[in-house]
Amino acid sequence: MRQKKVLMAAERKVTITAIAREAGVSVPTVSRVVNGRSDVAPETRAKVEELLRHYGYRRRTQPPGDRAALLDLVFNDLDSPWAVEIIRGVEEVAHAAGVGTVVSAIHDRAGAARQWMTNLRARASDGVIMVTSVLEPLLHKELTRLGVPIVVVDPAGGASLAAPTVGATNWAGGIAATEHLLELGHRRIGFIAGPPRLLCSRARHDGYRAALEAAEVPVEESLTVPGDFYHESGFHGCRRLMELPEPPTAVFASSDQMAMGAIEALRQFGLRVPQDVSVVGFDDLPEMRWSAPPLTTVRQPLAEMGKVAARTVLRQARGEEIDSPRVELATELVVRASTARLGG
Repeated sequence: MRQKKVLMAAERKVTITAIAREAGVSVPTVSRVVNGRSDVAPETRAKVEELLRHYGYRRRTQPPGDRAALLDLVFNDLDSPWAVEIIRGVEEVAHAAGVGTVVSAIHDRAGAARQWMTNLRARASDGVIMVTSVLEPLLHKELTRLGVPIVVVDPAGGASLAAPTVGATNWAGGIAATEHLLELGHRRIGFIAGPPRLLCSRARHDGYRAALEAAEVPVEESLTVPGDFYHESGFHGCRRLMELPEPPTAVFASSDQMAMGAIEALRQFGLRVPQDVSVVGFDDLPEMRWSAPPLTTVRQPLAEMGKVAARTVLRQARGEEIDSPRVELATELVVRASTARLGG
């Protein structure tokens, strides 16, 4: 009977979660035993080791011992100052905890994701922070099987994920940006959207629409154009807006980089910012205070989001309970010189 049970376990690739449940301990505790960490009580270690042997659990290729702790920080891509701010926050917390950080970009490609997973198995990561990524079910299942804690920053997909998430109050930020333009007398406000698959993009768009509706300003679909958070899409999106029969007098771009692209497009149309068209961005990247003109934008605390994500995944790795599965940090409107009163 016991042999049959072992064979059945091997066939279904028994998970660390199942072993933790049978041992009466947390998943991170089992993960620490698997990874050869010393911070586990001897009695607990013996119980978990016996179950690992019983189920024929295959350890990752990292040899046991008190190895250096590592966090994996995974982006779709790294060609954005937005990513740099997240990395800065994660690195600060990780360094203070004596933990190394491995930064990867998977570019939404299945092959790159598979290679990353292979590398992660080899180095026995203590936790994974995924940024603006789709948490694919198979990827999540494999990380869970390995007992690796996961935190997602600005998740894609729906609001309900099988992992803790960290973000900003994007809806409130979208409202604040739009209300600022409304208070300046603007009624035709163009919106350059971000990728619709991202929760943060949809929330900013919803905030824009909510502010218009609250002010009883008609929401015109032609005033919303698609974008991808990058400079070029802001440029082309703003050109589309300015080519409308009745172009907007203000543009709210849902990222700072798109706002910079929009300002360049306006210059090519011979329009001045803010005298002819006001522009608002979203992020408050460090260089925006030095742009020409300095950009009015919605500040989201990117570095702090990285810090919160790192603290959360490290708490999970230690087997501690987390306070909430979703953390949203406050956004703030920062008024600079790229917005002005209509006709002022």
